[in-house]
Amino acid sequence: MDKHLNADVVAHVAAKVERDKPRANVEKDKTQGADVASIRRPKVDQVHASSSPDYPKQLDDSVHVISIQPEQQSHEPVPPPEPTVDYLARAQWLRAAVLGANDGLVSVASLMVGVGAVNSTAKAMLVSGLAGLVAGACSMAIGEFVSVYAQYDIEVAELERLGRGLGKGIVAKEEDVNKKTSRLPNPWLAAGASALAFSMGALLPLLGGGFIKAWGVRVAAVCAVSSLALPGFGAAGAVLGGANVRRSAVRVLIGGWLAMLLTYAVLRLFALVFDMNLLPTG
Repeated sequence: MDKHLNADVVAHVAAKVERDKPRANVEKDKTQGADVASIRRPKVDQVHASSSPDYPKQLDDSVHVISIQPEQQSHEPVPPPEPTVDYLARAQWLRAAVLGANDGLVSVASLMVGVGAVNSTAKAMLVSGLAGLVAGACSMAIGEFVSVYAQYDIEVAELERLGRGLGKGIVAKEEDVNKKTSRLPNPWLAAGASALAFSMGALLPLLGGGFIKAWGVRVAAVCAVSSLALPGFGAAGAVLGGANVRRSAVRVLIGGWLAMLLTYAVLRLFALVFDMNLLPTG
C-alpha cells in the first residue's frame, strides 16, 4: 500500500511540474523581453501587458524590427560635401582681364583716331595701332606685376608678424599659413592676364579699321567697332563686381567716346597750329 501511495505522490508531483513549466517559460520570456525592450525600445510596455498566447512571437518580431533599424540607418550613403569656389582667387585675374581689355580697346582706338586726324594714310594708322598694342601690353603687365607683388609682400609680412606674435601656448600650423598664402594674389597670373587682355582688346579696332583704304570709312569703322565692344566690357566688369549692368555699360561707352573725341581734337588742333595737316583736301 505504501508503494502505491508513493507512486501516486510521485505522479502528482510530476503532473504539477509539467503544468507549471509552460507558465514558467512564459514568465521567463516576459522577463527577458522586458529587459530587451527596456534597452532598445522604451514603449514596448503595451506588448508586455498583452495576454495573447502569441506574445513570445510578437516580442521576437518587435525586437527583430528594432534591431534592423539602426543597421539600415548606419548604412545610408553620406552625400559628399559640395565643392566650394574660391571667388577671391578667381577674381584676381578676372578683374585684371576685364580692365586690361577695356584699356586696350580705348587706348588703341583713341591712338588710331588721333593719328588719323593728322595723317590720312592707312599705314600710319596701322603702325600707330600696332605700336600702341605692344607698348600698352608691356606697360600693363609690368604695372600689374609691380602693384600686385607689392600687395603680396605686405600681406605675407603681416602673416609672419601675426605668427610671431602668438603666445607659446598657441602654435600656428604650417598648413594653415600655406592656405592663407595660397589665397593671396598671384603677381605673375595678374600680369599675364592683364597683358593678354590688353592685346585682345587692342586687336578689335586694329583689325576693324586698320586695313581700310578710305580715310573716312577707316575712322568710322574704328569708332563703330569700339562702340560695340565697350558696352560688353562694361557689362562684364559689372557682373564681376555685382554692380548695375546697364549703368556700367553706358558709363564705359561714354568714357570711350570721350577718350577718342578728345584725342582726335587735340591732335587735329596740333596739326593745324604747326601746319602738319596731311589729310586729303577737296
